[in-house]
Amino acid sequence: MLPRVLDRLADRAVMIPSSALLGLVLIGFAGESWGNGIGWAALLATWLVLGIGYSAAQTPTGRLLRRSASAEDRPAVFAAQFALSHAAWLVTYPLAGWLGATVGMPATLAALGAVTLAATAAAVLLWPSDDPEAVEHAHPELDAAHPHLAAAHGRRHAHAYVIDDLHHHWPSGRPG
Repeated sequence: MLPRVLDRLADRAVMIPSSALLGLVLIGFAGESWGNGIGWAALLATWLVLGIGYSAAQTPTGRLLRRSASAEDRPAVFAAQFALSHAAWLVTYPLAGWLGATVGMPATLAALGAVTLAATAAAVLLWPSDDPEAVEHAHPELDAAHPHLAAAHGRRHAHAYVIDDLHHHWPSGRPG
């Protein structure tokens, strides 16, 4: 089902709502479990929804990373993403354990839901909603005979835009 959704929708349109779903479900589960016990059926249903949300938030990552880097830079980009995701887990796993032991599971679920929503808000702010694959830009600094300009048919052109040796920053009006 998810591959068909990703064929129709942009990565951002799937990943951000899915991430928000994770945070809201964690906070909702925290509220439901405060003072009451949670039944087995509710736990399993929540676990299912969290799994669906996590899968939808994470599955497009590889496609997004491939789109964001040239072929020769992809190994470094994938390694950086691996390191960054594991650094986040290095913070949140001990945080979950410490909070769970000191303030209980409902407060821990609420806190981790808040962390998830904060990360989602950061993604909304940092990842532009208008993020076309091909970006029109110019290279006034390149010699007219440069191979990039010849391949692109002129100084002003559009192509899949990635930060690389010829594109050090986003064109004006773009993020970065």
